[in-house]
Amino acid sequence: MSKQSQTATRLAIVGGGVIGLATAWRAARAGYAVTLVDPAAGDGASLVAGGMLAPISEAWPGEEDVLRLGELSLRQWPEFAAELASVGGELGLRAEGTVLVGYDSADREQLTTLADYLATQDRQVERLTGRQLRALEPGVGAAIRSGLHVPGEYSVDAQLLLRALGKAAAGAGVVFRSQPAESVGPGSVRLADGSRVDCEVVLLAAGAWSAGLHEALAGVVRPLKGEILRLRARPGCLPPPARTVRAAVSARPIYLVPKDGSELVLGATQYEAGFDTLVTAGGVRDLLADAERVLPSIREYELLECAAAPRAGSADNLPTIGWLEPGVLAATGHHRNGLLLAPVTAAAVLDYLAGVPVPEAVAAASPERWRRSREDG
Repeated sequence: MSKQSQTATRLAIVGGGVIGLATAWRAARAGYAVTLVDPAAGDGASLVAGGMLAPISEAWPGEEDVLRLGELSLRQWPEFAAELASVGGELGLRAEGTVLVGYDSADREQLTTLADYLATQDRQVERLTGRQLRALEPGVGAAIRSGLHVPGEYSVDAQLLLRALGKAAAGAGVVFRSQPAESVGPGSVRLADGSRVDCEVVLLAAGAWSAGLHEALAGVVRPLKGEILRLRARPGCLPPPARTVRAAVSARPIYLVPKDGSELVLGATQYEAGFDTLVTAGGVRDLLADAERVLPSIREYELLECAAAPRAGSADNLPTIGWLEPGVLAATGHHRNGLLLAPVTAAAVLDYLAGVPVPEAVAAASPERWRRSREDG
């Protein structure tokens, strides 16, 4: 597609989370006329994110497509972050890597399974004794007797990232419409107030709400509630870990992601609760109790924020990226990996719009897999 035709092409993006904002910024910068539809752009599930950019430590046997897509995006993050910071401001990007720990014997066995699997995939991972682990992260409790170190993974501050993307998108000329989308189709988005946004292409990037906006996503994307806490070390407390700490505590997964200013994001509960966004006392209790077993000093931290949001889950943990029908693209179902996959998703949408082949790792996330599944089943 020529630069001239890009400039003339109107793109409407439904959804103002990290995927919608990143794509809007990149598309507007490439010459598209972009309108972003969302009543609360920069809010929602993307804001309730730990900020881990950690495809290797989240890998699991049988999810090789998820790993490959995540690694492709991770390689794009340094350039993406540098470009975004130059126009949008600080992102809180950190590159210290990830530490994984298990609390009891069953948890440690799960870590062994992961380490053995990563070895078969030629991915770098270092096995640590308890002493070696505490040499890296002194705040880890004495009950933790072993762990894994995955260098080369990043984290980012979701709040700063969304603020930067909003600023960059507005600066690139993106038009924001604050009415909710009621329906989408080739060439238009119908808004709740009865007005329309006319365009050549609609991109559906509405996260867990995407399934209600296009029939091809019915049963493909579903809401999974997640709760997180934001804390800050008080004077005299041990500081947060330098690295992201992922832990299994009696089979319950948690993560502790350090942020600038001695802050720490702790998450995340995950359960089927529809579109509920209320934080529960039980969720907070469980997160703090499990975190204290891993990082005992957290009991003295200041509790800054509790938040909950529905993430867009999918059956195979891959997002759905590609054409739903002529004139309608999807970029949804990113679940816990929306922040990680923002660069590769934005690049993939531009490839689809330009009619050029997408990388093999992106092609695996095509909506075609859901069509084939329906035909076979």
